[in-house]
Amino acid sequence: MLITESPRLILRQFRDGDQQALFAMNSTPEVLRYIPGEPLKDIEEAGQVLEKVIFADYRKYGYGRWAVEHKADGKVIGFCGPKFLPEFGKVELGYRYLPEYWGQGLGYEAASHALPKIKAICAVNELIALIMDGNLGSEAIALKLGMLPQEESELMGHKVRVFSRSL
Repeated sequence: MLITESPRLILRQFRDGDQQALFAMNSTPEVLRYIPGEPLKDIEEAGQVLEKVIFADYRKYGYGRWAVEHKADGKVIGFCGPKFLPEFGKVELGYRYLPEYWGQGLGYEAASHALPKIKAICAVNELIALIMDGNLGSEAIALKLGMLPQEESELMGHKVRVFSRSL
C-alpha cells in the first residue's frame, strides 16, 4: 500500500518480496554502527523479521515501518516510518538507509513527507526518535525536522538520546 511519495521517493508498506532489501539494510556494518542488536544472518531471517515484527505491527497497530523506494532505480533503499514503542508508550519515527544513498538528502526528504501521514495514520500529537550517541547523521535529520533532544535513556542496553516534537 502506498503511503506517500516525494520527488525522488515512494514510501509504502513493506510486502512479501522485500526480504532482500531488509536483509541488506540489516546486515551492512556501516548501517548497523548505531543500531542496537545483531546483524541479520541470511534472507530467511529477514523474512522472519518481516513477518514477526513489521507485518505484526501492521496487524496490531495498523501501522509500522515503511519501505522507502528510490524512484530512479525502483530499489528499496531503506525504511522510514512509525513504530509504537511500548517501553516508552509513544510512537517513534525511525529511518535507516543503505550507505550508497547517504549524503543526498533522501533521509530528510522521506521523513518530512512521512510526518503528516504519521499524524493522520497513528493519531498522535507527539513523535519521538531514539538516536544512539555519535549518530550525527540521524541527529541532523531529527533536528531539521524540528525534533529537539529531551532526555537520555536506554534501548537494548545502549544509551540513546530521546528527541521529540509535536505534530
